[in-house]
Amino acid sequence: MSFLDFLTDLFNPALSFLPKALAVSMLSSIVCGVVGCYVVLRGMAFIGDAVAHAVFPGLAVAFVIGGNLVLGGIAAGVLTAVLVAVLSQNRRLKEDSVIGILFVAAFALGIVIISQAPGYAGSLQQFLFGSITGIPTSDLYVVGGTSLLVLGIILLLHKQFVTVSLDRESARALGLRVFWFDLILYVLVTLAVVISIQTIGNVLVLALLVTPAATARLLTDKLAVMMWLAPLVGASAAFLGMYISWSWDLPTGGTIVLVLTTLFLVAWLAAPRQGLLATRRRKATV
Repeated sequence: MSFLDFLTDLFNPALSFLPKALAVSMLSSIVCGVVGCYVVLRGMAFIGDAVAHAVFPGLAVAFVIGGNLVLGGIAAGVLTAVLVAVLSQNRRLKEDSVIGILFVAAFALGIVIISQAPGYAGSLQQFLFGSITGIPTSDLYVVGGTSLLVLGIILLLHKQFVTVSLDRESARALGLRVFWFDLILYVLVTLAVVISIQTIGNVLVLALLVTPAATARLLTDKLAVMMWLAPLVGASAAFLGMYISWSWDLPTGGTIVLVLTTLFLVAWLAAPRQGLLATRRRKATV
């Protein structure tokens, strides 16, 4: 399929799900790209995968009762994020241990809940791997509103997030309440993950959160540039991945992740300062 054919399909009334899927994919990629910068900066890439497990019971409950999946996932994810932030204050328990216990338990609860719905196997596959055909207009509005909320909070609290991420003790000395900023960041990660699950799936959402930010980090040493570059990488991969998957009838989530991975590998190889080729050239001149 040519690129022009793809654009034509986007405006075809009979394929109304396609522009909605593209909009959700690009919005979630932009939000994940921005939030992912803090995740990469703090070295907490595992949090994305953990949150994807945590939101599952909320998705399952919403599916069983016929509610909004995005709102159900947000409720479950935020509740778990609060529990993690609270329990992590116990110095005898490391943060990764608390996350591992709570988030896996939440995922198990989700499986038990969704198993009570008739024909749950197909629904489980949709949750795990995403589906571009199952996005109602109401979800598009929820995703758009959630995206604006997340980006607005980041715009207001960016300096505090950076300070807490780089040096927690200095942040405390400056009078910042580290616990509350940790909690807010967990909630933002949760929101970013939830709005991404329907198109890319529960299994692959970690890539959307981490890979754009990691790619941007290879391309620049400046955090301000990274914060703009990561969502650009994510949105570009979402658009290109959607085009490829629609043209060759491939799974959308998997295709977007493969495009992201390709962009990361190109940056890892050819980044002007941090790329493999540049590093070897510097060593050769020494």
